[in-house]
Amino acid sequence: QVHLAESGGGSVQAGESLRLSCVHSGPTDGRYCMGWFRQAPGKERDWVAQIGQYTQPSYADPVKGRFTISLDYAESTLYLQMNSLKPEDTAIYYCATGICPILGVPDIVAWGQGAQVTVSS
Repeated sequence: QVHLAESGGGSVQAGESLRLSCVHSGPTDGRYCMGWFRQAPGKERDWVAQIGQYTQPSYADPVKGRFTISLDYAESTLYLQMNSLKPEDTAIYYCATGICPILGVPDIVAWGQGAQVTVSS
């Protein structure tokens, strides 16, 4: 059974950076992608980015050019480097996995516990 454990959330000022990490444990399968979603208060959970062994990184429009997703296969760890953060990036960020591509909540088979990111203006 897959288990995803996140770390790295926090509170920053607008324009600053944060990096989220997500350690994957359990069976692996090259058909599966990993990705990040986020959910702001009172809003739906939205897709942020995805990556896979045979899938190039892709990003939601609001984060393109500011966020970078990467995957360290040796450490089984997914990262999300977030630069030039904006107040509208404030949300709980969730690590997730599912069969590629993962572009929406219905594609996900396992979730991390979530990490709060708060960006102040």
